[in-house]
Amino acid sequence: MKVLAIELSAARGSLAWLDGEIEVGGEWLNDRKNSGALFTNLDAVIKKFGAPETIIVGLGPGSYAGTRIAISAATGLQLSSCARLIGFPSACAMECDAPEYCVIGDARRKSFFFARIRENELVEGPTLFSEPDLKAKLDRLEPTMPTFSSELLLQFDRVVVRYPSALVLARVARKPQCGFHFPPLEPIYLREPHITLPK
Repeated sequence: MKVLAIELSAARGSLAWLDGEIEVGGEWLNDRKNSGALFTNLDAVIKKFGAPETIIVGLGPGSYAGTRIAISAATGLQLSSCARLIGFPSACAMECDAPEYCVIGDARRKSFFFARIRENELVEGPTLFSEPDLKAKLDRLEPTMPTFSSELLLQFDRVVVRYPSALVLARVARKPQCGFHFPPLEPIYLREPHITLPK
């Protein structure tokens, strides 16, 4: 199965291609205001390997702008290639040797999210916490539990900076039973959208 994976939810973007024993992946600094690097890498992969049979895209949580760009690119490519299109939580695509780990992130408005992942599947969250509540939550975790964030959060002691990986997403796409999302895809929202109504 020819799999193309796109991940743009964090400050490091990535793209991967899997076909049999062939595994190709690339990463770049993900400027959320300029998606040119994605399309440069995407063009190179398509020219080299042809059309994918499956496209998987990371849905966050993370940068809404980056995730929307990834979804739009994947949707456009799916329309032209007739590939199967699926989405998957970006937090479930961290490079990690441990079978279980946790991910936290800044959810803005003085809140943070927490998610627990086992074998690339969400088993808890993502759930919103205040800073004190998240510190208490992390203190209750097993001391050996890996805990990651895609941004530097110095107020949390045990957290290691790590980014979601398109290569991990591509490998997940080969699994027969996973919590995939199907079109129409949208980013994972941590709270209800805030809409300002006219007076």
